[in-house]
Amino acid sequence: MIKENTSIAEEICIPHYNESIKEKFLRELICLSRLYYNNSKVDNPTLLSNWNWKQKTFSKKTFYKTIEVFVPFFKKYSSILKLENRYQKAIRQNPFYDEVKDVLNRMQPSAIFCSHQRALKAATIFAAATDLGIPTTTVIYSWDNLPKARIALKANYYLVWSEYMREELNLYYPEISSEKIDVTGTPQFEFYGDQKNIIEKETFYKRYNLDPEKKIICFSGDDTKTSPDDPSYLKDIADELIKANLQGKYQILLRRCPVDFSGRFDAVVNEYKNLIKEAPPLWYFSTSKEWNAVYPSMDDVKLLVSTAFYSDVVVNVGSTMAFDFAMFNKPCVFINYDQENKTAKDWSVQTIYQFQHFRSMPNQNAVIWLNSKEEIIPKIINKEDYDSGNCMREWFNIVVDNKQNTASANISAIIKGSFKS
Repeated sequence: MIKENTSIAEEICIPHYNESIKEKFLRELICLSRLYYNNSKVDNPTLLSNWNWKQKTFSKKTFYKTIEVFVPFFKKYSSILKLENRYQKAIRQNPFYDEVKDVLNRMQPSAIFCSHQRALKAATIFAAATDLGIPTTTVIYSWDNLPKARIALKANYYLVWSEYMREELNLYYPEISSEKIDVTGTPQFEFYGDQKNIIEKETFYKRYNLDPEKKIICFSGDDTKTSPDDPSYLKDIADELIKANLQGKYQILLRRCPVDFSGRFDAVVNEYKNLIKEAPPLWYFSTSKEWNAVYPSMDDVKLLVSTAFYSDVVVNVGSTMAFDFAMFNKPCVFINYDQENKTAKDWSVQTIYQFQHFRSMPNQNAVIWLNSKEEIIPKIINKEDYDSGNCMREWFNIVVDNKQNTASANISAIIKGSFKS
């Protein structure tokens, strides 16, 4: 699949990895200990929502409850670092370590690069590479990842989107020296500057059954945990458009989260099939369908770029799609009210906007805040409170560091510069 879009001289098959109980226990104990530590640094209890407190099976309840019992003994950062050292020893005791070391010994790569800091296999691969003197580089996958305490691997170089993220990495992982951290930007926004990634209008509208005479409101879904009430919000927008008799001027294009296979939007899409159209993400998946094992196809890159280009506005619950649409100076509306009949009783949209990564927002006017169903027409259609994108551009530059056109070249140069002689 990757070969379709880039030339690969040789492919190496990584052996199968079975994580031992000891490795998993240490990894999860480190994670929860770090979440408490991170909260102590930034005073944000929402960080603890990154831990799954409600396990379903008896074995998992027992396993994770044991971790929760042990955590108070690791409040000091020096204790967390000791856990990290024990974890590094544990992964070297797994037979997978020896298998990977043999592969690396045979192949003698000049450098190892990992594009996702949470990939479980990567921790052991990086350990083997380090022991063989092979330089290692990883990137922080997304702007909200660092507070979540999920960096399982140790690398020679860490690549981040911006100075803001560099400061976060220094805060949460003070043992990583500044010399090991490079600001590169992120490649995902480079595609917006290439006209070839915009699907021809007639083709785009025909493919997704869109009316070229109507404006497009893009509704971008989150994953089921982040925003369980997305279908209800989508229904609210459809209801208000019809109530205002605007269905002849507007249409809704639904782009669900790439890992949302729940079918939860089916009922509302069928109810408003003349108003709501779908543009399903075109991603490659492994059998696990987890974030660290999926990636978009080039066709999806063009679909996303074209969706942002042809849409009038994007609506969601705190999604990074705000930055994608900002590439074409299109406004983003953040939904900021709870449903009366919530899908999850312990969930609230107010919790979402307390997440640590939203503290990077320099001004609340970066997006349009939709505070009630009654505001849908004035906020989404009339775009009240929209500042022509000035505040959004300021926020974008903080998060992406104004390197949206050079990230790939920056990353490539750092990897090549790390090559062992």
